[in-house]
Amino acid sequence: MKAKKIVVIALALVLMCGTCIGGTYAWLMAKSDTIQNSFTVGKVAITLEETTGNEYKMIPGATVAKDPKVTVKSGSEECYVFVKVDATNVANVLVYEIADGWTMLTETATSVVYYREQAATDADVAYDVLKNNQITVAEDVNVNTAAATLNFTAYAIQKTGMTDAADAWATVSTAAADQFATPAQNG
Repeated sequence: MKAKKIVVIALALVLMCGTCIGGTYAWLMAKSDTIQNSFTVGKVAITLEETTGNEYKMIPGATVAKDPKVTVKSGSEECYVFVKVDATNVANVLVYEIADGWTMLTETATSVVYYREQAATDADVAYDVLKNNQITVAEDVNVNTAAATLNFTAYAIQKTGMTDAADAWATVSTAAADQFATPAQNG
């Protein structure tokens, strides 16, 4: 009986120790809902279109319809939009003005770069390049006048990270030769 009593007491001690060590504790806990963050790449997209064609006869004093139009496409981020006008034999032969809203940035003997700023957009936004969508041929053009060419190329680059339009143009014009095999161009 004494052995049985010792076993019962030992078993009781084991159970009591087990209860103390492995007892149930109540912890105050909480867990928030998960917030999922998805990151997608923004975009800047443009087109350059013209409906009046690109082959013209120079008739002295004639006004020629010419409607190059840059469109910043829906979903584009805030950006700088540029139009580079390259001209060959145009001085004193073809007269034109750039449409309102464009600001001249740089000028060389054969090209001029204009720019404008565009806010992020959820709809296509179109900008005429030429005022009144026309060019006038000088009155003194004659059969000895050399052929003239006028080319328009449009570029756009995100505004974020650029200090100003000059910085943006330096970035896009440097990258253009490498990145764009054939930029949006229209004659």
